[in-house]
Amino acid sequence: MSEMNELYYKDPYVRAFDATVLACDETKDGFAVVLDDTAFYPEGGGQPADTGRIGEAIVRDVRRKDGSVVHYTDRAVTVGEQVRCELDWGMRYDNMQNHTGEHVLTGVIRRAFGYDNVGFHMYPDRIGIDMSGELSDEDVRAMERAANDVIQADLPVEIGFPDEAQRAAMGFRQKKELTGLIRVVNIPGVDCCACCGTHVKTTREIGILKVLSSMRHRGGTRIEFVCGERALRDYAIKCEQIQQVSRQTSSKPNEVAAGVERLARQLALIEEAKGDWSRKYFALRAATLPSGQRLCILFEDSLTPFELKQFAMQLMPSGKAEVYAVLSAKTGEGDSAEYAYAIASPTVALRDPIRELNRVLNGRGGGRDIVQGTFAADEATVRRTLLATFG
Repeated sequence: MSEMNELYYKDPYVRAFDATVLACDETKDGFAVVLDDTAFYPEGGGQPADTGRIGEAIVRDVRRKDGSVVHYTDRAVTVGEQVRCELDWGMRYDNMQNHTGEHVLTGVIRRAFGYDNVGFHMYPDRIGIDMSGELSDEDVRAMERAANDVIQADLPVEIGFPDEAQRAAMGFRQKKELTGLIRVVNIPGVDCCACCGTHVKTTREIGILKVLSSMRHRGGTRIEFVCGERALRDYAIKCEQIQQVSRQTSSKPNEVAAGVERLARQLALIEEAKGDWSRKYFALRAATLPSGQRLCILFEDSLTPFELKQFAMQLMPSGKAEVYAVLSAKTGEGDSAEYAYAIASPTVALRDPIRELNRVLNGRGGGRDIVQGTFAADEATVRRTLLATFG
């Protein structure tokens, strides 16, 4: 690990600072800038890099490289010049809240179940952890409550460099063997872990922790959650979505699930009735077809792939033709036309012909007795090619 004496470690609450430019090298995507000290956190330990400005240059990314913190900017800055630097504080503080929240949730799960955190993911809109054992939905809800109890307890988030004996006494955890100077983040009675990230001073600053989802994952449990301002943003988005669903289902906001279920039942009845009418239409259409054809080609309006297959299957017992091709327009006209198809035959092998049809008609799809897919060609070309293949 680094010496960990950069400004972002000494005072993670610094939002702006002055620094001297030690190096500025052009790269293929901009410039690589090194300062004499920095509050910009470089990506590491699962935490994303900070963004912001160095003078007029926009900081797009920050990485630790060859012992230096390198800031990747959109323009050059003058070497030897002292510049004013500003962090995107909203992003930084959001990461601090959520990273500390991850320690709290991991800690309460580890103490309750003995599971280890074997994966940590900080996405722009959520945090993910992978715990080494399985947790039920009820277990996860209980751990969410326990984590929020810790947050409300306003416990200190202690950061230091304890020696090996001190770490052992603290119940220290680490994901891999570390040597030398080890930075430890300790929340008394909750979690003690090696960590190189930035954190809030007390658990109350996390604000709130809300689990978004949990699922089984590689013999353990993957949990996604949000904290603090990120939780408020997520809540605002969900409230807006619930309001929209509430209006569309004519149900109260707290009863949208019942409203959606009601609409689903209505849709199922409509689909069932539509299926009955489709089968009746297919039967009537089949009855009007002339007998003794080698190839029957039907272009129908607004049929789904499932309906195309049902129509083709219903045509086969009629004995009107040897091969039945049922098609329905999907998109466009002329050169941009695309047709969904279902081709069926009780006597003709279709595997080889469909390969050739797909090649000529820019198609895709396949099957055995009934082949399905799409052709990217206009109606006249499709009809002509089908006749040349089967007629």
